[in-house]
Amino acid sequence: MSETTQAALPSSHARPEWTRARRIVVKIGSALLTDRKTGTLKADWLASLVEDVADLVSQGREVVLVSSGSIALGRHKLGLPIGRALELEESQAAAAVGQIGLAHAYQELAGKFGLTAAQILLTLGDTEQRQRYLNARHTIETLLRLKALPVVNENDTVATAEIKYGDNDRLSARVASMVSADCLVLLSDVDGLYTAPPNDDANAQHIPLVPEITAEIEAMAGDAGTELSKGGMKTKIQAARIAISAGTSMVIATGHIPHPLRAITDGCKATWFLAKQDPVTAKKRWISGQLVPRGTLFVDAGAETALSQGKSLLVAGVRRVEGVFERGDAVIIRALDGRELGRGLAAYAVVDAERILGRKSSEIADILGFEGSPELIHRNDMALNRS
Repeated sequence: MSETTQAALPSSHARPEWTRARRIVVKIGSALLTDRKTGTLKADWLASLVEDVADLVSQGREVVLVSSGSIALGRHKLGLPIGRALELEESQAAAAVGQIGLAHAYQELAGKFGLTAAQILLTLGDTEQRQRYLNARHTIETLLRLKALPVVNENDTVATAEIKYGDNDRLSARVASMVSADCLVLLSDVDGLYTAPPNDDANAQHIPLVPEITAEIEAMAGDAGTELSKGGMKTKIQAARIAISAGTSMVIATGHIPHPLRAITDGCKATWFLAKQDPVTAKKRWISGQLVPRGTLFVDAGAETALSQGKSLLVAGVRRVEGVFERGDAVIIRALDGRELGRGLAAYAVVDAERILGRKSSEIADILGFEGSPELIHRNDMALNRS
């Protein structure tokens, strides 16, 4: 969660999960961004969305976009037929063309509203392999700190079937988890979850609130509807599972209106999936209870005191290490007398950590040959035992 000082948010009919959210991830599907018949960008709609984002940023909130659209735009440019599924190589070629136009559109529109857009291309491995996960997260968080607008898309130009998400619903949930977002918005061609697919069943009832994902909820999910959209309600339920387990509440809302985020502020019809804990608590529980530690860091009394005050673990306070670990692996933090103080994610592999133990931050670059972090474990990547 962002630590930035926040401006007062406007009163509205929105749920508290929205009004309290300080870091928001918004997923935008291809069907919303592109005209199905012509394959061209819906520029007016996208402009209204970016204006909504600018409004949120002006309130002190942070926004990350997860955007589809590159393949849909590229296939039109390349003259690939709309009415059939593309082969993998065709999809990659279409993405290579479409990414240029899509990135340019975001850059141009963001500039009109005083924002700086940044493109980030991810694959499945980037969110599941620990080192790449940390690299991606640090990049996004740095962009947010610098007041840029990160625009994430799956890297379709290089991804094969084995390393693809295949839909941006689950990718957006992974991104929301990665950056500890408070809220994930899935803008869809429907305004939420129904008891049955509303296009097939006239008696389908809208469900405004899902406090828990049950087998009954999962059974209500339908499949994808068009060749422009890999996702359907089924992938949205899967995304909700990922999001709420990370402490991120999620909302499915219609994107078939101008200013769709403003509509959420106004309390529009939607379906909310509620997280039972905040992102920080969920992450600390994950670190402390679900990751297998690969090593141990032994810290001096000064570092132990700093940790008890909520500070990060600096390399200067670590006296020795044990085990074999890579950057991003879980490690145990112990006092010199062997007491376990907590666990965390190592910012360095053991080979680099051993070289800089007990050294000042100003010495790290000379020792390692690159400008490394002064923290061996950042406080956001740490779960301490409380006595």
